[in-house]
Amino acid sequence: MEHKFQINLRGIIDLLSEHIYSSPEVYVRELLQNAVDAITARGHVEPDHVGDIQMECHLPKGKPPMLVVTDNGIGLTIDEVHTFLSTIGLSSKKGGEQTRSGDFIGQFGIGILSSFVVSEDIVVITKSAKEPTAKPVEWRAKGDGTYTVKELDRDFEPGTQVWLTAKPGREDLFQPDRVKMLARNYGGLLPYPIRLIVGKTVDVINEGGAPWRDRFANEKDRQKVLLAYGREMFGIDFFDAVPIRSEVGKLDGVAFILPFTPAANTRRKHRVYLKNMFLSDAVENLLPDWAFFVQVVVNANDLRPTASRESFYEDSKLAKTRIAIGDSLRKYLIDLAEKRPEKMRRFIAVHHRAIKGLAVEDDEVCRLFLDWLPFETSLGEMTFGDYRQATDRVRYVPNVDAFRQIARVAAAQNLPVINAGYLHDAELLAKVPDVFPHLTVESVDSTTVTQDFDDLTDAELDAVHDFLATAEQILRPFRCSAEAKRFKPAELPALYSTNNEGRFFRSLEQSREVANPLWSGVLDNMSRRDKASLTTAQFCFNFNNSLVQKLATVKDAKKLTRAVQMLYVQALLLGHHPLSAKELAILNDGLLGMVDDSL
Repeated sequence: MEHKFQINLRGIIDLLSEHIYSSPEVYVRELLQNAVDAITARGHVEPDHVGDIQMECHLPKGKPPMLVVTDNGIGLTIDEVHTFLSTIGLSSKKGGEQTRSGDFIGQFGIGILSSFVVSEDIVVITKSAKEPTAKPVEWRAKGDGTYTVKELDRDFEPGTQVWLTAKPGREDLFQPDRVKMLARNYGGLLPYPIRLIVGKTVDVINEGGAPWRDRFANEKDRQKVLLAYGREMFGIDFFDAVPIRSEVGKLDGVAFILPFTPAANTRRKHRVYLKNMFLSDAVENLLPDWAFFVQVVVNANDLRPTASRESFYEDSKLAKTRIAIGDSLRKYLIDLAEKRPEKMRRFIAVHHRAIKGLAVEDDEVCRLFLDWLPFETSLGEMTFGDYRQATDRVRYVPNVDAFRQIARVAAAQNLPVINAGYLHDAELLAKVPDVFPHLTVESVDSTTVTQDFDDLTDAELDAVHDFLATAEQILRPFRCSAEAKRFKPAELPALYSTNNEGRFFRSLEQSREVANPLWSGVLDNMSRRDKASLTTAQFCFNFNNSLVQKLATVKDAKKLTRAVQMLYVQALLLGHHPLSAKELAILNDGLLGMVDDSL
C-alpha cells in the first residue's frame, strides 16, 4: 500500500527563516518577484501590456500594520490557485504551459511561503487575464497549513493582490520607511515601476534603473555617472569604473576599482541581481580569484540561482561567466597600460598584487606588465624594469625568512636580490626568461651569497686556524661548521647560513620541544637517526670586523666559548630564526655572565 508524505508547514517555515533565507526581509523580494513574473507571463500573452506594481502600507490604530502588494500580471484561475499556491515546491514557471520559463525569476515554488515568516495569514485575491469572464478568486492561508478558496462576486481587474498582516515581533518590517528601503534595495533595477502608497502619498521608488545601460555623450560623462552611482551604492570614492559584460549568463554591469589595497581575507560586498531582482551582496563565486581589487554591481539573466536565491550554483555556465568577467577587466588593464600610463602607475602602486596574480596565469599580461611591477629587493623596492636595467642576472630568494638573512649582506655588496617569498613572486620570476630571453634567473640563499665573499690570505688562515678549530667544536652541537672570510658590512661580525635541510632540522627540534611525550619521542628519533654528525649550517666569521680579529687571539677557552656562542645566537636573531630552548639558555647564560663580569 502506498502512502504520501505529510508536510509540516510550520517546520517548513522554520526551515526557511532559520536556514534558507538569510533574513525575514526577503519576504519583500519574494513578493516583488512573484509580481514581476506575473507581469512577464502576461506580456507573453499580451505583448503590448505595460506592467505596474503597487505596495500599499496600512497603519491602523491599535492593530498590527498591513502591507498590500498589487500587480497587473497574468493572475490565476481557481484551478491554478489550487495547483500552484497550495502545493509546496510546484511553480507555474517550471514549464507546463509556459514555453519560456527562463524569463522568470522564481523557479522553486516556495516564494509565497516566505510571507509566513512575517505574517500568520496570507490573503491572495487574483483574477486571470486569460479568462476575463471568470470571477476573482480569494485564497486565504494560515501558518498551520490550512487554507480556503472561494470565488468573489466583485469587480477586480486582472492581476493579483497579496494581503499580509504583521505577526508579533515583525511590525518593524511593515513600516513605510522600511518597506521603501527594502523595495528599493531588491527592486531598484526592475523594468516595471514600483509605487509605494502611504495614505494619499504615492512614491515611485525604482526610477533611474541601471546607469551603465544609459547612453552618454562621451566617456567622461559615463565615468562621472558611474562613479557617482558607485559612491551611492558602496559609500566609496572609487579609483575607476569598468563596464563588464558576458554573453554567457547574459550578464552586464560595472566593476568599480577600489582606491585602496584590500586585505587578502576581506570579503567584498558585491551587488548581484538576477533578472534585475537583487539577489545578494554575499555572492563569492562570481569573480576570478585575482580580481579582489574590485566591487561589482551586475545583473545576470541566465545563471542558475540556489533555492534561497542568494547565490549561484557552481556550474559550467557560471565558470564561463567568471572567465568573461575576467576578460573585461583584463582588457581594461591592457588599455590602461597602452593609453594612460600615468593612471596605470597609480593603479599599480595600489593593486600590484592583483596584477601579479593575473600575470602568472596570462602570458600576454605578464609581457605587458612585468616591467611595471614592484618587488622588494636587498637594495630597496624597485620595479622589475629598473631591476633588469641594473643587472642581466636575476637573483631571488624564495622565502621571506631566507631573504631577511642575506638582505643586509647582499646590500653591502651592492648585490640586488629579490625577495620572492610573497604570493605569486616566485612563479612570476620563473616566467622571466620567456619574456626576456637574455636574462638568467637563479634562486639563491645565504650559502650562495657566502661564496662571493673574499677569502683570507694564507697568512691570515694560519693565524685563525686554531680559533676556527675551537669554534667548530663549540658549534658542532648545532650542526654548524665554522669558517672565516672578509665581507661587508664590516660591523657585522658573523653570518649564519643554512639550507632547506637545515631549516627542516631546526623546525623538527622546535616541534619536539613543545610536543607531548609520545610525539616528542618520534621526532627525537627522526632527528637522531643517521644524522648525528650531519652539518646543515655554516657560521662565517667576518675578518673585516675588529671584534672577530680580537677574538681570534683569545686563548681563554671559557671566554672564547661564551663569545662564539653569543655571536651564534646574535646571528640567528639577525637572520630571524626562532631560537630553540638550548639557544635561549645560551643567550640567558651569556647575558648573565657578562653582567656578572662587569660587576
